[in-house]
Amino acid sequence: MKRDKLLMTPGPTMLPYKVREAMSRQILHHRTKEFEAYFSKMNDDLKRVYQTQNPVLTFASSGTGAMEAALVNAFSPGDKVLAISVGVFGERFAKIAARFGLDVKLMDIPWGKGVNPEDVKTFLEGDEGKDIKGILITHNETSTGVVNDIKAIGQLLKDKDCLLLVDAVSSLAGIEIKTDDWGLDMVITGSQKALMLPPGLAFVSVSDKAWDFIKKSKMPKFYYDFLSYKKSLSDNTTPFTPAVSLVIAASEAMNMIIEEGLDKIFARHKNLALACRNAVTAMGLELFAEQKYASDLITSIKAPAGIEIDKARGIMNLEHDIMIAEGQQHLKGKIFRIGHMGYVDCYDLLRTISALEFSLKKVGFSMELGAGVAAAQQSIDPYL
Repeated sequence: MKRDKLLMTPGPTMLPYKVREAMSRQILHHRTKEFEAYFSKMNDDLKRVYQTQNPVLTFASSGTGAMEAALVNAFSPGDKVLAISVGVFGERFAKIAARFGLDVKLMDIPWGKGVNPEDVKTFLEGDEGKDIKGILITHNETSTGVVNDIKAIGQLLKDKDCLLLVDAVSSLAGIEIKTDDWGLDMVITGSQKALMLPPGLAFVSVSDKAWDFIKKSKMPKFYYDFLSYKKSLSDNTTPFTPAVSLVIAASEAMNMIIEEGLDKIFARHKNLALACRNAVTAMGLELFAEQKYASDLITSIKAPAGIEIDKARGIMNLEHDIMIAEGQQHLKGKIFRIGHMGYVDCYDLLRTISALEFSLKKVGFSMELGAGVAAAQQSIDPYL
């Protein structure tokens, strides 16, 4: 019996029926009151999801495009920024900044760990921290399964003339983010993660402090000019043709998020992460991310010695119709990753753990079938 492929990856993630239905509707013209109503509602709900009163700008882009957009709008060539990297996407943020001529100071954290805010404080108080215009940081690093304490870092910048740019591409609507309360100046996210949408949309919230920087920016920009997007936002539109069907789908997804409630969503993800970690540990596997930094949205697991983990992943994909993720860069073949974000529940996780057990057994890993499933069941609250 063939089922829909279950994507237990760090993105794209599974789509709710309401989102798929919205995508199938006949197209609307983007310069109509009908479209403006969808766009307006989506924007109102986005502010609630971001927990902000700031404008949230919408782009027909991936999260990477919005990261670039944030950098070229906030800074000028030669500005000094601190890029904090705990994995692939922290590295990417730093590379984009360097490509646009920023003076990038890199704080490179061993993969599997998150940054210690005290180290950031020490950097800011030292000689290299003088004249820093911005800090770039990934909130939830999907390549390693690690979460950074952006709240603590936001507090460090409270009275400084320095922006905090947060890559929340995978974390928004999955892990708590209090944009205004935590002093986050630009929060960037993408549609295909915890927001339960297809790839193709990106969003950026912009603080009052960030708008002051934007007005002084000397970077060249046209399509990604935040001032143009802010002006159009007041008219419930965008300066260029938006991704109409995706915006309508996003209106449905935001409504689902608001109806479920952010606190309940955060609790559901936390419970799934606990169940997943307990399951793989019961199977005799070792977690990769250090426990105190472990993500609620993705679990990274060390490949057992002598086992071809990519072969096990292939069996899960071809024989069980479940896709999990491989390691990236130097972690390829050394870890694998199970995503549990967005439109996912305990039954999806139990099915995944069961398939993982069968697949590992088939490639020669010695374990007791059912140990992982039992540990997950004992940890799961099915009513979240």
